[in-house]
Amino acid sequence: MEATPTPDPQTKPLRKCFVKLVIIGDSGVGKTSLIQMFEHNKFNQAFKPTIGADFSNKEITLDDRVVTLQIWDTAGQERFQSLGSAFYRGADCCVLVYDVTNNMSFENLLNWKQIFLTKSEPREPHTLPFLVLGNKSDVDEGQKKISEKEAKKFCNENGEMLCFETSAKNNVNVEAAFQALIARVVKRQDDMNKILGGGDGSKSTIPPGAKVGTNNMNKRANRSTKTKVQLGQLEKTEQKKNNCAKCN
Repeated sequence: MEATPTPDPQTKPLRKCFVKLVIIGDSGVGKTSLIQMFEHNKFNQAFKPTIGADFSNKEITLDDRVVTLQIWDTAGQERFQSLGSAFYRGADCCVLVYDVTNNMSFENLLNWKQIFLTKSEPREPHTLPFLVLGNKSDVDEGQKKISEKEAKKFCNENGEMLCFETSAKNNVNVEAAFQALIARVVKRQDDMNKILGGGDGSKSTIPPGAKVGTNNMNKRANRSTKTKVQLGQLEKTEQKKNNCAKCN
């Protein structure tokens, strides 16, 4: 009978933290496809526009952390932008997506960034991590309208945002881009906790086995669940509008 290995007392337990991530950009740039590839490693060729917003959860391990990601997928259609406050508030980071074959989607990035900052009202907005993704990089070089060099220059000049060209279809740079963003978010949380008196940043972490207090992760998740209910009502309204349009 084999002896049970004795846990190494020097091994530090993994800490837990919560990150709310919002992904925005023009309609049709591939926001939902990027999320599907990141979360489930799959790509769906059929395009179905997001109504309002939707969210999902993914847990990843980053160094000594178990990070619970709450990923908000938002609609790019103009008629849903007035709802942004409910979706953006409390976000720890933001992903801006454009289509490398669509100049307008790239030119609209600064507008999307400003809308996000206005509606989310983050603490220390100048340090909030942003990630810019130039999606659909799998197209022929002749179809690309925005070069990677141009995109990186834009990101450096507008807050030193992270920048990657991605292909949700071929799973190129998707995982690496999100990992780089989350690393920045965790570092920012640690830095802010130190400023607020959290010492080594452990203030926002949860010991293994401990229940998460309602004033922390559960509280933020509960707010998101309430928003999800509102989204369900919105989807029903949109479906009724579509049905009426079809009848007419």
